[in-house]
Amino acid sequence: MYGVTPQAYDRTITVFSPDGRLFQVEYAKEAVKRGATAIGVSGEDGVALIAYKSAHSKLIVSESLRKVFEIDDHISATASGLIADARKLIEVARMNAQRHRMTYNESASPESIARGVCDVMQLYTQYGGIRPFGVSLLIAGIGPNGPELFEAEPSGAMTGYFADSVGNAKKEVDEYLEAKYSPEVELQEGIGVAVDALKKFSETKIVPANLEITYAYKKDKKFKLMEEKDILKLLKPAK
Repeated sequence: MYGVTPQAYDRTITVFSPDGRLFQVEYAKEAVKRGATAIGVSGEDGVALIAYKSAHSKLIVSESLRKVFEIDDHISATASGLIADARKLIEVARMNAQRHRMTYNESASPESIARGVCDVMQLYTQYGGIRPFGVSLLIAGIGPNGPELFEAEPSGAMTGYFADSVGNAKKEVDEYLEAKYSPEVELQEGIGVAVDALKKFSETKIVPANLEITYAYKKDKKFKLMEEKDILKLLKPAK
């Protein structure tokens, strides 16, 4: 009897295993788990992204390692996994944001941008000759109804969150956020909780140069990068 060998389920993206799994998608998720941790928090007054940059050499210029990407004035994203894959998806998101602005003379919502990125990611799970994107994105922004935060997974699944993490130690960080974070807290306090989670579960000491934080308030809708001196204050132990 001729059939698909067990190894074929590993090698192709277009064949389900007998128990309904797509192994290449699962391997892409494993690539995400090996990436540096990134966290997003969303509250009533704003939304923020906190990303750790793992510099593996003292010779690296830390400014050349980008983990936070601006999509539009009111939308930003961070990623964990294969950052080269992330840059391609960020390019897609930026094109969609500009196309929406030129077509409708208004800014696109974070949800529509996240959905467009997820549509592209999903396409890469069902055609031969290509592989899934080995990256997860956190897409944050100020939408018509206020702050929004979405996770885009390698499978193309999109989920909205009040607080979420991607990358290394995701399980531990998510459990910490569930215990310590509330959407009712002010944005700066929420950022503090996220930084505490990174400090608690990071395998190396976190310094301001290896941390990127971007945030936007509901009132002005524009993302700003936090300065190193302000990040240093967050990293100092509480008295």
